[in-house]
Amino acid sequence: MSTVAIVLIAIAVIVALALIYSASRRRRAQQFEDRRQLAAKHREEADAQRITAAKEAATADEQAAAARRQAAEAEERAQTARQAQTTAAAHTEHAQEIDPDAGTSQPDRADASAEGQASGRDL
Repeated sequence: MSTVAIVLIAIAVIVALALIYSASRRRRAQQFEDRRQLAAKHREEADAQRITAAKEAATADEQAAAARRQAAEAEERAQTARQAQTTAAAHTEHAQEIDPDAGTSQPDRADASAEGQASGRDL
């Protein structure tokens, strides 16, 4: 082989290596760009998920607060009912204490009441 052929082969090898290196860099740059785009997409999805999660948490907090309010109102109504029952029991007990017919049976009270009404009409 002649020297010119060897030089041309060497130049061809160098050019081929340069082309391979250049193609490798372009491919690598494209991979980086693809990864950047994918990362941006993931960040957008994460932001959307974060917003959705914040809304859900706010809704859950509102529902919990409403449940606590309802529980407090129910407890207050129960307390009022207990007080009303206590007052009713006290009134019943007091009525039993002051009723002159408290010692008689129920049918006798009805008869006595009917007699009182009848005698009241006679007047």
